[in-house]
Amino acid sequence: MVTGAQGGGYALGIWMPTYLRTVRHLSATNTGWFLLVQIFGALLGFLLGAFLSDIIGRKWTFLWSAILSFIAILLYMFLPMGNTALLFFGIPLQVVFLMKFPPMGPFMTELFPTAVRGTAQGFCYNAGRAIGSFFPTVVGFVSQGLPLGATIAVFSALASGLMIVMLLMLPETRGRSLASLEPEPAQLLETAQ
Repeated sequence: MVTGAQGGGYALGIWMPTYLRTVRHLSATNTGWFLLVQIFGALLGFLLGAFLSDIIGRKWTFLWSAILSFIAILLYMFLPMGNTALLFFGIPLQVVFLMKFPPMGPFMTELFPTAVRGTAQGFCYNAGRAIGSFFPTVVGFVSQGLPLGATIAVFSALASGLMIVMLLMLPETRGRSLASLEPEPAQLLETAQ
Protein backbone atom coordinates (compact mmCIF):
# COMPACT_ATOMS: atom_id res chain seq x y z
CA MET A 1 0.00 0.00 0.00
CA VAL A 2 2.80 2.41 0.90
CA THR A 3 4.59 1.56 -2.35
CA GLY A 4 1.53 2.70 -4.30
CA ALA A 5 1.15 5.88 -2.26
CA GLN A 6 4.82 6.83 -2.42
CA GLY A 7 5.40 5.66 -6.01
CA GLY A 8 2.53 7.72 -7.36
CA GLY A 9 3.56 10.75 -5.34
CA TYR A 10 7.17 10.47 -6.47
CA ALA A 11 6.26 9.95 -10.14
CA LEU A 12 4.12 13.08 -10.07
CA GLY A 13 6.13 15.30 -7.75
CA ILE A 14 9.60 14.69 -9.13
CA TRP A 15 8.60 15.01 -12.78
CA MET A 16 6.10 17.89 -12.46
CA PRO A 17 8.66 20.73 -12.87
CA THR A 18 10.13 19.03 -15.96
CA TYR A 19 6.65 18.47 -17.38
CA LEU A 20 5.70 22.11 -16.88
CA ARG A 21 8.95 23.38 -18.46
CA THR A 22 9.34 20.98 -21.38
CA VAL A 23 5.80 19.93 -22.28
CA ARG A 24 3.79 23.00 -21.24
CA HIS A 25 6.68 25.37 -22.16
CA LEU A 26 6.38 27.48 -19.03
CA SER A 27 9.17 29.79 -18.01
CA ALA A 28 11.12 29.05 -14.84
CA THR A 29 9.15 31.79 -13.06
CA ASN A 30 5.78 30.46 -14.21
CA THR A 31 6.80 26.92 -13.29
CA GLY A 32 7.56 28.22 -9.81
CA TRP A 33 4.09 29.82 -9.56
CA PHE A 34 2.47 26.56 -10.68
CA LEU A 35 4.41 24.66 -8.05
CA LEU A 36 3.50 27.23 -5.38
CA VAL A 37 -0.20 26.73 -6.17
CA GLN A 38 0.27 22.95 -6.06
CA ILE A 39 2.05 23.20 -2.71
CA PHE A 40 -0.99 25.08 -1.40
CA GLY A 41 -3.11 22.16 -2.66
CA ALA A 42 -0.76 19.77 -0.85
CA LEU A 43 -1.30 21.63 2.43
CA LEU A 44 -5.06 21.37 1.96
CA GLY A 45 -4.65 17.66 1.17
CA PHE A 46 -2.72 17.02 4.37
CA LEU A 47 -5.34 18.84 6.42
CA LEU A 48 -8.24 17.09 4.69
CA GLY A 49 -6.59 13.67 5.07
CA ALA A 50 -6.10 14.18 8.81
CA PHE A 51 -9.72 15.26 9.22
CA LEU A 52 -11.19 12.48 7.07
CA SER A 53 -9.18 9.71 8.72
CA ASP A 54 -10.92 10.46 12.01
CA ILE A 55 -14.37 10.98 10.45
CA ILE A 56 -14.65 8.18 7.83
CA GLY A 57 -11.71 6.00 8.85
CA ARG A 58 -8.15 5.47 7.70
CA LYS A 59 -8.94 2.83 5.06
CA TRP A 60 -11.73 4.89 3.46
CA THR A 61 -9.50 7.96 3.40
CA PHE A 62 -6.83 5.92 1.62
CA LEU A 63 -9.36 4.46 -0.81
CA TRP A 64 -10.91 7.81 -1.69
CA SER A 65 -7.48 9.34 -2.13
CA ALA A 66 -6.28 6.50 -4.37
CA ILE A 67 -9.44 6.45 -6.51
CA LEU A 68 -9.54 10.24 -6.89
CA SER A 69 -5.77 10.33 -7.56
CA PHE A 70 -6.25 7.77 -10.33
CA ILE A 71 -8.92 9.94 -11.95
CA ALA A 72 -7.25 13.32 -11.30
CA ILE A 73 -3.87 12.42 -12.80
CA LEU A 74 -5.49 11.11 -15.98
CA LEU A 75 -7.58 14.30 -16.28
CA TYR A 76 -4.59 16.55 -15.53
CA MET A 77 -2.36 14.96 -18.14
CA PHE A 78 -4.87 14.09 -20.88
CA LEU A 79 -7.71 16.62 -20.71
CA PRO A 80 -6.99 19.48 -23.11
CA MET A 81 -6.87 22.66 -21.04
CA GLY A 82 -5.06 25.96 -21.12
CA ASN A 83 -2.38 26.93 -18.67
CA THR A 84 -4.78 28.91 -16.45
CA ALA A 85 -7.10 25.93 -16.06
CA LEU A 86 -4.08 23.69 -15.49
CA LEU A 87 -2.83 26.08 -12.80
CA PHE A 88 -6.08 25.87 -10.83
CA PHE A 89 -6.59 22.14 -11.44
CA GLY A 90 -3.25 21.64 -9.68
CA ILE A 91 -4.96 22.39 -6.36
CA PRO A 92 -7.47 19.49 -6.37
CA LEU A 93 -4.83 17.24 -7.96
CA GLN A 94 -2.49 17.76 -5.02
CA VAL A 95 -5.32 17.61 -2.48
CA VAL A 96 -6.35 14.12 -3.55
CA PHE A 97 -2.76 12.93 -4.06
CA LEU A 98 -1.58 13.99 -0.62
CA MET A 99 -4.59 13.37 1.61
CA LYS A 100 -3.45 9.74 1.86
CA PHE A 101 -0.35 10.53 3.92
CA PRO A 102 -1.69 11.86 7.28
CA PRO A 103 -3.49 8.59 8.19
CA MET A 104 -0.44 6.38 7.50
CA GLY A 105 1.16 6.73 10.92
CA PRO A 106 -2.00 5.97 12.91
CA PHE A 107 -3.03 3.23 10.47
CA MET A 108 0.24 1.33 10.75
CA THR A 109 0.40 1.89 14.51
CA GLU A 110 -2.99 0.21 14.80
CA LEU A 111 -1.92 -2.83 12.75
CA PHE A 112 0.81 -4.25 15.00
CA PRO A 113 1.16 -5.37 18.65
CA THR A 114 3.38 -3.34 20.97
CA ALA A 115 6.33 -5.77 20.88
CA VAL A 116 6.90 -5.18 17.17
CA ARG A 117 4.98 -1.96 16.50
CA GLY A 118 7.91 0.40 15.90
CA THR A 119 9.92 -2.09 13.86
CA ALA A 120 6.96 -3.27 11.79
CA GLN A 121 5.66 0.23 11.14
CA GLY A 122 9.13 1.50 10.23
CA PHE A 123 9.80 -1.46 7.96
CA CYS A 124 6.46 -1.23 6.15
CA TYR A 125 6.70 2.49 5.57
CA ASN A 126 10.36 2.59 4.56
CA ALA A 127 10.29 -0.57 2.43
CA GLY A 128 7.24 0.85 0.63
CA ARG A 129 9.02 4.14 0.18
CA ALA A 130 12.16 2.42 -1.12
CA ILE A 131 10.23 0.36 -3.67
CA GLY A 132 8.13 3.41 -4.60
CA SER A 133 11.34 5.32 -5.34
CA PHE A 134 11.74 3.25 -8.50
CA PHE A 135 8.63 4.85 -10.04
CA PRO A 136 10.29 8.17 -11.02
CA THR A 137 13.28 6.30 -12.41
CA VAL A 138 11.01 4.17 -14.58
CA VAL A 139 9.14 7.31 -15.67
CA GLY A 140 12.46 8.74 -16.83
CA PHE A 141 13.34 5.65 -18.85
CA VAL A 142 9.89 5.13 -20.36
CA SER A 143 9.54 8.81 -21.27
CA GLN A 144 12.37 8.31 -23.76
CA GLY A 145 9.83 6.59 -26.00
CA LEU A 146 6.48 7.97 -24.78
CA PRO A 147 5.38 11.53 -24.04
CA LEU A 148 6.35 12.63 -20.53
CA GLY A 149 2.79 13.57 -19.51
CA ALA A 150 1.45 10.18 -20.59
CA THR A 151 4.26 8.39 -18.78
CA ILE A 152 3.65 10.30 -15.54
CA ALA A 153 -0.07 9.59 -15.83
CA VAL A 154 0.38 5.87 -16.50
CA PHE A 155 2.78 5.24 -13.63
CA SER A 156 0.89 7.43 -11.16
CA ALA A 157 -2.35 5.67 -12.12
CA LEU A 158 -0.68 2.26 -11.77
CA ALA A 159 0.56 3.26 -8.31
CA SER A 160 -2.97 4.29 -7.30
CA GLY A 161 -4.28 0.97 -8.63
CA LEU A 162 -1.67 -0.91 -6.60
CA MET A 163 -2.70 1.00 -3.50
CA ILE A 164 -6.37 0.15 -4.06
CA VAL A 165 -5.65 -3.57 -4.49
CA MET A 166 -3.50 -3.69 -1.35
CA LEU A 167 -6.09 -1.78 0.68
CA LEU A 168 -8.70 -4.38 -0.13
CA MET A 169 -6.61 -6.86 1.88
CA LEU A 170 -6.10 -4.63 4.93
CA PRO A 171 -8.52 -4.00 7.83
CA GLU A 172 -9.99 -0.69 8.91
CA THR A 173 -8.22 0.41 12.08
CA ARG A 174 -10.19 3.48 13.18
CA GLY A 175 -11.45 2.93 16.70
CA ARG A 176 -9.34 -0.19 17.19
CA SER A 177 -7.96 -0.53 20.68
CA LEU A 178 -4.23 -1.15 20.75
CA ALA A 179 -4.88 -3.54 23.63
CA SER A 180 -6.84 -5.75 21.21
CA LEU A 181 -3.60 -6.37 19.30
CA GLU A 182 -1.80 -7.81 22.32
CA PRO A 183 -1.64 -11.60 22.70
CA GLU A 184 -3.76 -13.18 25.43
CA PRO A 185 -1.88 -14.28 28.58
CA ALA A 186 -2.60 -17.95 27.72
CA GLN A 187 -0.95 -17.44 24.32
CA LEU A 188 2.09 -15.94 26.02
CA LEU A 189 2.41 -19.01 28.28
CA GLU A 190 2.14 -21.37 25.27
CA THR A 191 4.77 -19.36 23.41
CA ALA A 192 7.11 -19.40 26.41
CA GLN A 193 6.79 -23.18 26.81
